[in-house]
Amino acid sequence: MPKLAEQIKDAAKKLLAEQKVDLVVGFAEGSLPLRGTPLFARTPEEADKLTWNLGCENNLANYLRKKPGKVAVVAKGCDVRAIIALVKENQINRDDLYIIGVPCSGMIDRKKTAALLDDEDILAIEESGDTVVIKSNNSSATAKVADLLHNSCRDCSYGNPVIYDELVGELLPEKEAADFTEINDFEAKSVAERRAFMNSEFSKCIRCYACRNACPLCYCEECFVDCNQPEWIGKSAYNTEDNILFQVVRVFHCAGRCVDCGACERACPMGINLRLLTRKLVKDVKELYNAEAGVNMEDKPALATFTVDDPEAFLLKE
Repeated sequence: MPKLAEQIKDAAKKLLAEQKVDLVVGFAEGSLPLRGTPLFARTPEEADKLTWNLGCENNLANYLRKKPGKVAVVAKGCDVRAIIALVKENQINRDDLYIIGVPCSGMIDRKKTAALLDDEDILAIEESGDTVVIKSNNSSATAKVADLLHNSCRDCSYGNPVIYDELVGELLPEKEAADFTEINDFEAKSVAERRAFMNSEFSKCIRCYACRNACPLCYCEECFVDCNQPEWIGKSAYNTEDNILFQVVRVFHCAGRCVDCGACERACPMGINLRLLTRKLVKDVKELYNAEAGVNMEDKPALATFTVDDPEAFLLKE
């Protein structure tokens, strides 16, 4: 990955030096290992801080809406899919965006690495091919990168950016579409079992809205949960019914738009399995409309179009 980081720096510095863009959005080293932080470079000197490693997990599409001037972004597969969705919704002007595409085989989940070290603070991580050595004050552990990936990365079929203006690195082999085993298992449960799961999982929600703020497709100027007239939902996080309502409505608002980047679940401080809901809708949209969000620039969003072949069973009387 150091080679990729140098290529990203070179591309960004050239764009800024030649004044082809006003801003480059990418990643810099965070204050802790596996804590890549967004960087906004406006000069070649600032671009020298850019990096690329197994902690560059944030979806940078979240920083691109309505940005003035010409902007370049360092984008992996899920970032690009979110960008495409936002372009289709007129939130990003494609003509003013320069995409530096980076093939991505996945980012490491800090929770999985911490578990290897009995939840001790990670002080250093060393990459060596397909393995990593993780170190704390008192111990170290070696593991395969594939075993430590975020679940969203494990399930991702679009490691390569589907569009780009410049590619750094080499395209990865195409992956088979991930299955929906976890969703199928959930659907197979009885109504009572599913309800019990939802009550248990969302009783943990503290309504911090980190999931909403991390999602690049949650950009409403006023969310329904913030409305007072009418008040759609109570303000207390101690009401599990309201917590479920918030999450279910949020997921339905992202139906046909969610790119399954996992940003919502990564942002959740309570460790709630939010992708069970988002991925359920991804599965339904794929099965009902044969559509996936952000995989090309041509297809209209699934819920913004109509064909005579659309399933209409809910309109029919028995």
